[in-house]
Amino acid sequence: MRFTRAELESFRGAMVPDVLPDPLRLLLVGINPSLLSAAVGAHFARPGNRFYPALAAAGIISRAIDVSSGWTPQAQAEFDRTGVGITNLVPQASVRADELSRAQLRAGAESLARLVSGHHPKVVAVLGVTAYRQGFGRPHAAVGEQPESLSWYDGSGASRLFVLPNPSGLNAHETVASLAHAYGEAADAAGIVRRPVGSL
Repeated sequence: MRFTRAELESFRGAMVPDVLPDPLRLLLVGINPSLLSAAVGAHFARPGNRFYPALAAAGIISRAIDVSSGWTPQAQAEFDRTGVGITNLVPQASVRADELSRAQLRAGAESLARLVSGHHPKVVAVLGVTAYRQGFGRPHAAVGEQPESLSWYDGSGASRLFVLPNPSGLNAHETVASLAHAYGEAADAAGIVRRPVGSL
């Protein structure tokens, strides 16, 4: 599916529906949608994004999914099967994540806490350390599991919290293999049974 630049610009500020299977084991949190993602209604829709290849390489999903033309029933089935969800820290689409303000990221962290309280995922993983530092007020946070968790408002528990590398092609020092390793650790913490690589 191809769009002109003007067509894509018309999706600035649009939102992409969350993917929230029940039960929700692992919630992956992007920074915010691209214009293409908003246009087709699917998270991480850019063909060069390493999100789905990394999930497949980690054995979290059975194969890399192409959502560049939109979210599909097959994609939904993969995420329902695994209990992996997708949302964004800031729901509004933009050209680049660095267009977001600190206030937007902080508001996004508050919204994420409400979402987590409603769905009780075992693990929440924010995909981007800079966005996490700004949104959560943790200027020295490093990639990996965080010392704090996200407590549920009803007091019944909390979600373990990870910060993982962003899969965007702009994050040039990460590879599909390194992303798969990081995402696999979060999946293990969430109790997701991963497929052995090469088992298909």
